Amino acid sequence: MQPVFRFAPSPNGELHLGHAYSALLDFELCRRVGGRFLLRIEDIDESRCRPEFEALIKEDLAWLGLSWPEPVRRQSEHFAEYRGAVDRLTQSGLIYPGFLSRGEIAAATSQEARRDPDGAPLYPASDRELDPIAAERRIGAGQPYALRLKTDLAMTHVGPLAWREEGGGPNGELGTIAADPTIWGDFVVARKEVPTSYHLAVVVDDALQGITHVVRGRDLFHATAAHVLLQKLLGLPSPTYHHHRLITDATGRKLAKSSRDTSLRALRAAGATPADIRGMVGL
Repeated sequence: MQPVFRFAPSPNGELHLGHAYSALLDFELCRRVGGRFLLRIEDIDESRCRPEFEALIKEDLAWLGLSWPEPVRRQSEHFAEYRGAVDRLTQSGLIYPGFLSRGEIAAATSQEARRDPDGAPLYPASDRELDPIAAERRIGAGQPYALRLKTDLAMTHVGPLAWREEGGGPNGELGTIAADPTIWGDFVVARKEVPTSYHLAVVVDDALQGITHVVRGRDLFHATAAHVLLQKLLGLPSPTYHHHRLITDATGRKLAKSSRDTSLRALRAAGATPADIRGMVGL
C-alpha cells in the first residue's frame, strides 16, 4: 500500500517559517518512501478562516517547490461527516453537553486542580450528570454549550492505547508510546455553532483520506493521546506519527501567524529564495 502523508494548515493567517519547516519535512519524508502528499485545509473556524489566506497558502507552498493533487479537502465542506461521528459517540453514551464558559471553568477550578498539557484547567464534573430533559431545555433556549467526551468512561470501552512515534516527543520519546487521554479531561468533540472540534475532525479526515503518516509539530505530541482514543472508539485506523522540533523566535517562543516578520510572503518580498528558507529552518 502506498504511504499517504498530508500537510493541513488553517487559513487564518500567513504561513511562517515554522509552517515551511513542517511542510518541507513532511514532503521530503513522503518523497523518501514513494508516498502520496496531500494538502488539506482545516477551516472549521469559519469566523477566522478566509479564502485569501487559503490562496496564499497554496502560493507559498508552490513557491517552496511542493505539489499536491486537486481538489484539496476543506473541512468546512464536510460537517455532515463529522456530525455522523458525533452521533455515533452520543449513541454510546459517552457524550454530554457542557455549559460552562472558559471563565466559569477557571472560577470553578482551584489553583491546585489538575490541568491539561496546554495548562488549561480540566473541565469540572458539574455538568456530567445533568438531567437530559433539563440539558435539552437549556440547549433549546439557545444557551452556548460544547459536547464533551467522558474520557475516563471511554477508556473502559477501549482498554490500553498506544501509538507509533517516529519523530520524537518533548523528552525524546520514540517507538511505541503509551497514550493516556485522561490528561485532557473531558475534551470537546463538537460545539453548538460547529458540529466538530479539531480533535474529532482531524481523526475523521485522516481516516477518510487514507493517511498513513502524520508529520506535525511537537506541540501536538500530547494531543495524539486524544486522537488515538477517538480512532479506537470510532473504529478508525491509527497512522504513524512523526512529531518534529519547533521553529522558535529569538526569545525561544514558537512562531505565530501574527509574527509578520517571519511570514513567507514577507521573506519572499524581501528577496529570500526557497533555498534561503530551507537554510533558515535547518534543512
